Amino acid sequence: MSQTLAIIKPDATGNGKAGKILAHLEDEGFTVRAIRMVRLTRAQAEAFYEVHRGRPFYEELVEFMTSGPCIPLALEADDAVSRLREVIGATDPTEAEEGTIRKLYAESKGRNAIHASDSDENAARETSFFFPEAERIGSGR
Repeated sequence: MSQTLAIIKPDATGNGKAGKILAHLEDEGFTVRAIRMVRLTRAQAEAFYEVHRGRPFYEELVEFMTSGPCIPLALEADDAVSRLREVIGATDPTEAEEGTIRKLYAESKGRNAIHASDSDENAARETSFFFPEAERIGSGR
């Protein structure tokens, strides 16, 4: 078993899809090890997305992620990082496979309902950003 981070983004919390997304994740075999609802400050969003600083979408992403509450989740499953990437689908919902979270719930490429870590290294860093190890219930780490 391994852990990864997902964030139900402000578009999904704002349009009432957060519960459906959480249920979808659990139905796909993920166990929630930590969860909270937060409204990121600009400084927090900038720090979290630091890896994207300088890219054309960085400012828009920071603005979006501070526009409303989001729900970070520490999730556990076998091969959690790659499994979650599969379950959420392509960044652009028009390119996402049927039945994926983004195909079902994303509004657009920029308002795509959910974030997922893209590597084991980033999963560890991103999960720790929101949840100290002691807050991850049942964590095998």
